[in-house]
Amino acid sequence: MRIGNDGTTTRRADATALRDSGESDGKGRTAPAPAAARIDVATIMGIPEGELTSKVRAALDRLLAEVQQLREQLSIAQKRIGHLETLADNDPLAPVLNRRAFVRELARMSAFAERYETPGSIIYFDVNGLKRINDRHGHAAGDAAIKHVAEVLLREVRASDVVGRLGGDEFAVILAQSRPEAAATKAASLAEAVSNDFVEWDGEALRVGVAYGAYTLAGGEGPDEALAAADRAMYARKHAADDAA
Repeated sequence: MRIGNDGTTTRRADATALRDSGESDGKGRTAPAPAAARIDVATIMGIPEGELTSKVRAALDRLLAEVQQLREQLSIAQKRIGHLETLADNDPLAPVLNRRAFVRELARMSAFAERYETPGSIIYFDVNGLKRINDRHGHAAGDAAIKHVAEVLLREVRASDVVGRLGGDEFAVILAQSRPEAAATKAASLAEAVSNDFVEWDGEALRVGVAYGAYTLAGGEGPDEALAAADRAMYARKHAADDAA
């Protein structure tokens, strides 16, 4: 409805501003692309500015709108892919990598160590005292203890190191550029950090300990072989401690 010359002029000016801005009109429609964008596209396509008829301009507007829509769809798809990759790599309980993702990272570290002759180590952890917590407080408390162990390990390692849960009560840490002596020292430090900390459950402090074993990558071994070697080192330490007791 025409209200007056001033009102009509205002509405037309608003429509022109919306068209030039390339923004949405609030009804799910994208305004035509700015004139400068049309000219840039026309230049790229070799269309002289003098030949930019109304039909050509309308076609370019549709083309630019479609390109913008495709860009938005691509951005959404990339975000979804990133989210799915994160879900595929993360452990369902603890805030660390799951076994599959950890083994992949271990394979990369082994290949890196072989190619550049750079030391790297792996520490294998087995959580002690979890059965006692499950039997006395329930599996929810045991899950809380597992998550707490993961959080302590993450807190105590470098950003370049990798923490993963191998399953059940077993964890492992990849130490980048770490020789045997440094790996042994770090393993003892991590075990101490876990045993000195606790998770509160129903007003009670729940504590667990960890047994550990370290193995330094020689380069060329597969991830399963490296994990098995670290696992054997852990059980050797356990048996030595039992014999000493």
